[in-house]
Amino acid sequence: MGILIKPIVTEKLTVQGEKLNRYGFIVDREANKLQIKAAVEQAYNVTVADVNTVNYHGKRKARYTKAGMLKGRTNHYKKAYVTLVGEDKIDFYANI
Repeated sequence: MGILIKPIVTEKLTVQGEKLNRYGFIVDREANKLQIKAAVEQAYNVTVADVNTVNYHGKRKARYTKAGMLKGRTNHYKKAYVTLVGEDKIDFYANI
């Protein structure tokens, strides 16, 4: 598995992509900012100005079922917000 797992496509990041040239990705939890920058530049042929990262820890979940109470948690993951230089753009919908 590579550094970039999947892009984040939400209303908030779509607006930021149009106005601030900023895009979001879910990335490998062990990746650092330099590795993320290199992976985005290689995958999308753009120049990256800035990378901000956020670690999310999985929430604990429980539910009641016929068999009793099931406990678990959601997955941990890491987000990266990437700001591009100048007029560079990333089109996530080009491959559809």
